[in-house]
Formats: sequence, C-alpha cells, structure tokens
Amino acid sequence: AHPAALRAAATAVAAHSAALRAAATAVAAHPAAAGPRAPHRQMTATSAAATTTSRSSLRDGLSGPAEGEVDGSWGIYVHLPFCRYRCPYCAFVVDARPQPPHREYTGAVLEQWSALAPLFAAEGLADTLYFGGGTPSRTPPEEVERLVRAFPLRPGAEVSMEANPEDCDGRLADYRAAGINRLSIGVQSFSEETGGRLGRRRGSRAAAAAVREAQRTGFDSISVDLIFGGPGQTGEGLWADIAEAVALGVDHLSLYGLTQEEGTAFGRLGERLVRDMGAADEDQWSEMYAGAVTRLEEAGLRRYEVSNFARPGHRSVHNRHYWLANPWAGLGAGAHGFLRSGQRTVNPDTVDGYLRHPAAEIGPIHDPLLGWDLLWSGLRIVEGLDRARYRRMCGRRLVVPGALLQHRLVWETDDRIGLSEAGFPVADSIAKALWAASIL
Repeated sequence: AHPAALRAAATAVAAHSAALRAAATAVAAHPAAAGPRAPHRQMTATSAAATTTSRSSLRDGLSGPAEGEVDGSWGIYVHLPFCRYRCPYCAFVVDARPQPPHREYTGAVLEQWSALAPLFAAEGLADTLYFGGGTPSRTPPEEVERLVRAFPLRPGAEVSMEANPEDCDGRLADYRAAGINRLSIGVQSFSEETGGRLGRRRGSRAAAAAVREAQRTGFDSISVDLIFGGPGQTGEGLWADIAEAVALGVDHLSLYGLTQEEGTAFGRLGERLVRDMGAADEDQWSEMYAGAVTRLEEAGLRRYEVSNFARPGHRSVHNRHYWLANPWAGLGAGAHGFLRSGQRTVNPDTVDGYLRHPAAEIGPIHDPLLGWDLLWSGLRIVEGLDRARYRRMCGRRLVVPGALLQHRLVWETDDRIGLSEAGFPVADSIAKALWAASIL
C-alpha cells in the first residue's frame, strides 16, 4: 500500500548493519569509550531510531537556538506514582496499593516544594509543569488542582499530565478545569491482543474513545504513547497502530521500543522474551522503526527527537528541558531535578519513604558524570548538541573521531554536532565514542 515507504524502510534497514559496524569501529578506536552508562541493547527505548528524514531537515534551526532553547527557561516535574497495577515492562517508581493516600501525598509534594522553591527563586516563572507517573490520572482532579495552583507558572505555561485510557471517561473536563492543557495518553497499542501481551487491561475501543473524549474536552495538545517490538507484534501490527493514531488526528506521538529493564517482569525473562514470546530482535526493531518514521512523517508528524513526533506547534516544551539541560524541579517519590549550578537533586524512591521525608539529596557542583549525561541527552534532538554551551556547562571540548565522519554517522559545524540518518540507530555507541574523544 505504501511502496515508497517500504523502499525507504528497506534502505534504512540495509544502512543499519553498516552503521553498526562503523560505530563499533569508532568505539574500538577509543578504548575508553565504554562510557559510564551501558544500554541493555544497542537499540533502546531511549536511543532507538532509523530515519528517512532528509539531512537538511535534521539540521533545521542550526542558524540559531533549537526550539525551546531559551536562557532562563525551566520547568517543574511532579511524580504521581499511584497505579492500578504494575505493567511488566515498567521500571518507574509506582505504587499499586488499592487505596492510595492521595491527599497525604499531595501535602508531601507541597512540603518539598516549600523547601526547594528558594533554589529556583532566581529563575522567575516556570514555563512548564509536568505530571508523570505512575498513573497521574488516578489522582483526583481536586488534588491536581491543589498542585497546579501552588507553583509559579508564567501565563500560558504548558501544563501536561499523563493519563491511562481507562481513567478518561468522565474525568477529563475536571482535569482541564484544574489547569491541565496538554494530555499524554498511554495507549501503548490500539490492538487488544498486543496491549494484552504488554499487560494492559483494557480494549482497543477504550483507547480510541479516550483520545476522542480528550479532543471534545478541548485540551490544547493531545499526545499518545505507543510501544513497539513487544511479544508477538508484527510490522503490520505497528503500522495499524500508527494508522489509528493518525486517523484520530493526534497532535503528538511518542514511539518507544520495548526494553527489558532490570527488576521488571519482562527483564527477568531475559532472552526468552525474544526466543519464546516473539518480541522483536534488533534487526526487526530497526525495520519496524524505519517504517514507523516514514509513515508518521508522511502523515505530518515530524520527528524532532529520537522517539518523539509532532505536528507544527505541538512539540513537548517540558521534555526539552531534559534534552537541553535547562533547570527543572523534581518533586515526588523517585523524582530527580537539575539546578542551573549543574547540581542534581534526588528524592526517596518509595512512596512510604517519601511520605516520611519529602526532601531531596543535592549532589555536588562538579559531578564527573554531568558531561556524559549532557552529551547523551543532547544528541537526541534533531538540531544536535550546542558545542559551546556543552563546554560552558561541563568544561569538556568535543572532538569528533574521524571514523564517525568517514562513515557519515554524524554531522558537525563549528557550532553543533548531530546524528546523521545512519547514526540515529547507533546513538549510544556514537555518544560513547564522542565521550572518549572529548578533552578536558
């Protein structure tokens, strides 16, 4: 049905094998490039991509700051951890108790904010607030409103909340009235069969109905999450999920490849997840992602980060704080934050621990791993990494190994370094090679 898309996908897949070998060569040339963080797989949910985007579009915005890269920009993240159940792929801090202590938890978040607020006083008003989880849509709207009202937000700030489809029936208008203007719906798959294998306990009709209800409610922007590469899913199944999202007219789509995270039910299965349950191997991942990118871009959802696609005007402003290393306040169990000084904040990683002591540990100013995290995250966006800003923040000068340029895995200008089309599928290896070649 899409011969051009299929040809483009085949080309991207063929290039993937060569890119893997080239990246391995570049890393081997720099023995220190093991890096402080090793991915579970070469293609991960946070680094997987094969793309059909043109080279010129990858470099859009190089004449000035990337979209959202504004001095003084900062955000607030609030982790709402309560879920009905834990999904087999989920490694986040969640709490599935039947009767969550919502009001007590909100009070703990507000207590932590009162202590953290002086550290952000000089930043002015925040331009984003993000409720992540967990399942934030389990939290009653009145508690969400208590939180929204407590934070110093600029007029027109992006206020996002994650939601599960089963929570969208009849409550969305209350969340909109509470101040939420951007909704991210965790669909994962519109297929009841595929969703069931991912542990999701609702049918495909509920997912589509949730999107339609969000549209009727009048949110400024609506995003859906999809997971690909799960047990038994085929390329055709992924294409059907994308077609459904496109037909619904979503503004934004996040596409994550399934990963086996330590401590999860899928993680404990090891190789059996692929061998016995039919999860995608790396070659299948690459093929599925290449086809997904083609279909999304043809539908007007342009990729702006390895896992995120948006229509014009609907990019996530909040997530760019992470990719660009802008400050953000991290509130709630397990949340991390980042100060303009370069210091990180880390909260207790259980709900009970957080309720007992809703306070963050603040890390050192000269964190030796800061440079690695800035490099790894900054390469994710299509505009690439700002070299001068990187050096100002962590004191390292980036040098691009010749092998990466020779095999056209990256592009560079005097101002930026970014991933090429062939480089996106091997982003982690490229980050390691750049890290090893960087100069203090």
